[in-house]
Amino acid sequence: MKKTLIIDCHGHYTTAPKALEAWRNQQIAGIQDPSVKPRVADLKISDDELRESIETNQLRLMKERGSDITLFSPRASFMAHHIGDFEVSSTWAAICNELCYRVSQLFPDHFVPVAMLPQSPGVDPKTCIPELEKCVKEYGNVGINLNPDPSGGHWTSPPLTDKAWYPIYEKMVEYDLPAMIHVSTSCNPAFHTTGAHYLNADTTAFMQLIQGDLFKDFPTLRFLIPHGGGAVPYHWGRFRGLAQEMKKPLLADHLLNNVFFDTCVYHQPGINLLNTVIPVKNVLFASEMIGAVRGIDPETGNYYDDTKRYIEASTLLSAEDKHQIYEANTRRVFPRLDAQLKSKGK
Repeated sequence: MKKTLIIDCHGHYTTAPKALEAWRNQQIAGIQDPSVKPRVADLKISDDELRESIETNQLRLMKERGSDITLFSPRASFMAHHIGDFEVSSTWAAICNELCYRVSQLFPDHFVPVAMLPQSPGVDPKTCIPELEKCVKEYGNVGINLNPDPSGGHWTSPPLTDKAWYPIYEKMVEYDLPAMIHVSTSCNPAFHTTGAHYLNADTTAFMQLIQGDLFKDFPTLRFLIPHGGGAVPYHWGRFRGLAQEMKKPLLADHLLNNVFFDTCVYHQPGINLLNTVIPVKNVLFASEMIGAVRGIDPETGNYYDDTKRYIEASTLLSAEDKHQIYEANTRRVFPRLDAQLKSKGK
């Protein structure tokens, strides 16, 4: 039997060289003062700088923790779609996506790119399609991150079931791409970015999908809800009851052929709950390492985001269950990844 690949479906380039943030700050300053607006060519990051940023951070931890491949997208909090207009977002997305692609070229056995989209509040989502197509055709991206709230915590966009989103869904179906539903920085002081806004968005997206009938129109569309689904597993009975009152099908039929959850849950009881409530076929391994929670848990002495430890320690999961979570489910949800791996004999 082949060794199970440990595929982390949720990684962000949180350790990009400082020049990227400096360029972004200059771009933001240029919104008010066009005279200081930087050119794309002003950003110069060498391959050696990229290697150092990865080898001393993500790749080091992957080797220490025993994971093989990371699906790698731009830093979520840096997407900040609420800043500027579509031109600002488009330029920024192109830069960030190119960096993730370059990382995947430097470390082809360990990193596979996933794209952010150049979303902008109030702008038709179909404007994101050129960047999406470029990332698939030129960079070999296997998925996208889709922000259901480009306003940054004010929720001015229509629900994910609204037809305004359909142009993106049509491209996802055409290219057989899944989308991770992932918001960015909150500019609303009522919502802490990672402690509230991210988890609110995960929960909100799931409820929106319950209320609609999106998968009747797109039966092969696939969404990954990160951070263990926010409140979803803990309140599964509430969601089942609400769906029942709305005369929707059972959730297993209504959503679970199309909606999946990752293991970015940073304690053992949370992972146990996830794997008790959500079918194994709907759970994908992820850590979001060097992300929202970077410290060491004083109760265990281990990093909170070393999520492989929780899977290994689970008494609820068989060896086959763990294989599904670590590898098989991700290859099924990300078929372009599966094709790439098969082309390498994996």
